Amino acid sequence: MKKIILSFFLVLSFTFTYAQKSNVSKAKNKALMENPDFAGAREAIQAALNDSITKNDPNTWYVAGLIGYKENDYWYQKLILNQKYDADAKGQAILESYNYFKKAAELDQLPDAKGKVKPKFLKDIKTKIKEYYTLQPNLIGYGAYLYEKKDYEGALKVFETYLEIPTLPYLKDEIVIDSTYYMIQYFAALSATNAGYHDKAISLYEDLKHKNYETLNVYELLADEYRTTNDTIKYVETLKEGLEKFPSELWFLQNLINHYIYSGKIQDALAYLNDAIKRDPNIAQYYFVKGNLEENLGNYDEAISAFNKAIELDPNLAEAYAGIGRLYYNKAIKMLEVANDIKDVKLFNQEKEKANNVFKESIPYFQKAKELNPNEIEYKRTLRTLYYRLQMDKEFEAIDEEIRAMENQ
Repeated sequence: MKKIILSFFLVLSFTFTYAQKSNVSKAKNKALMENPDFAGAREAIQAALNDSITKNDPNTWYVAGLIGYKENDYWYQKLILNQKYDADAKGQAILESYNYFKKAAELDQLPDAKGKVKPKFLKDIKTKIKEYYTLQPNLIGYGAYLYEKKDYEGALKVFETYLEIPTLPYLKDEIVIDSTYYMIQYFAALSATNAGYHDKAISLYEDLKHKNYETLNVYELLADEYRTTNDTIKYVETLKEGLEKFPSELWFLQNLINHYIYSGKIQDALAYLNDAIKRDPNIAQYYFVKGNLEENLGNYDEAISAFNKAIELDPNLAEAYAGIGRLYYNKAIKMLEVANDIKDVKLFNQEKEKANNVFKESIPYFQKAKELNPNEIEYKRTLRTLYYRLQMDKEFEAIDEEIRAMENQ
């Protein structure tokens, strides 16, 4: 009786295993036929993927990957024929297929009963995964599509898949990492930032800053990430690194100075700036920042001197002209505030006239700033205020017309 029962279970086990292998064949046939049934193929393969025996067969996972591979190709043919296609279905087929192929490759490289490794599918799997990596409409295209849709989490997943491929043990010696790879790494970092995965973004930017790709932007974005995560030490460190690499870029110096100011370390800010000037005394932007800092400290003459030095080094630095104009303008405002407290009409008018003369001194500087940067509307608005205050009607009407034209664009 025991032999009969044992035989029965052996037959039952063989029958069930045969059925699952049959499902693998059925899935493959449904995916490869002229009018493929991808849903039916997936239904058939799913049972085999869950079976205790066939789930350890690399062929099962290879066929599972083949289904997505063929569906991707199906949508790709529609794309190149300019027919309606489903970008999401195409992209998801790639991701699904890739993960199945990875599992198939892993199983395919396991030693057999004799301890020998005889892969049957690896060569074809490598070819197909490399297609996902190299052909633009595949992973790159799908990631870009999701990024444009602002599905940053989805885009990050796709870009990370792309970045993983050259690290696969069986492909690391066959794929050359080039500027395209770094471009995808850059967009992966941007996606991580926008999706709120700041630690992941930091890791990507930290690696990317050594790769000579968009290095300026990478340092700025990395600094922003450290600021967002309240890592003050790394934030300041990154700003200093960025300033060292790009000494003429105002962004790093301004943010570093602002950090010191907001931390109540104004003298530290000025000391750091003066040190930067000693190291690179011919960078106009440093003197522009110094002018702003001296202005904030109430050091009027020092601010004027710094702005003039910036103009000497860079006669086209519109912001420096505007800085001097602003100093005269604010000085005149303070003079008017004092005059308004004077009760004697004659004396009041005398002080008001003095203030107006200082307002007039600011005009040439704002005019020069406007000339150098005609797209900066704030220069024009300040001039309009000055022309109105000083009753320069012709100039007022002309600048007012310019401002209205800009505001209506």
